[in-house]
Amino acid sequence: MHITKHKVAAIHYTLRDDAGKVIDSSDGREPLYYLHGEGNLIPGMEEGLEGRQPGDKIHLDVGPEKGYGLRRDDMIEAVPRSAFGGQPVEVGMQFSAGHGQIVTVVAVDPDTITVDANHELAGQNLHFDVEVVEVRDASVDEIAHGHVHGPGGAH
Repeated sequence: MHITKHKVAAIHYTLRDDAGKVIDSSDGREPLYYLHGEGNLIPGMEEGLEGRQPGDKIHLDVGPEKGYGLRRDDMIEAVPRSAFGGQPVEVGMQFSAGHGQIVTVVAVDPDTITVDANHELAGQNLHFDVEVVEVRDASVDEIAHGHVHGPGGAH
């Protein structure tokens, strides 16, 4: 069976940056299960996995345009310190800005806190080594919900 729209694929992966440093890996963990064709992976990874089958081992180089996007200056904003409710705030802290968006504190000043809503991997080239472990048909519920419900398709 091949990876196509509405198939569930299980993959092992290692993600490296341009310098070869490992950013993330499924090594030593269960494989990553995802529903293909529903935007559950970055576009460049889904495109590279299309048509693959169990046992395939591939290397994917994904540029920012097909990864986490280019860095955007308009996603960096200084907000009043009062927006943080008086809690201590330090550079590097992350906060939810609602709707699943995470912002990272990049500067702390007496009156303002500067946050960056760019994904931490925005603007970076991504290098994946991927092994396709399993491909199966998605359940009706998985297709309706747009995501995998577990290795066998159940919650």
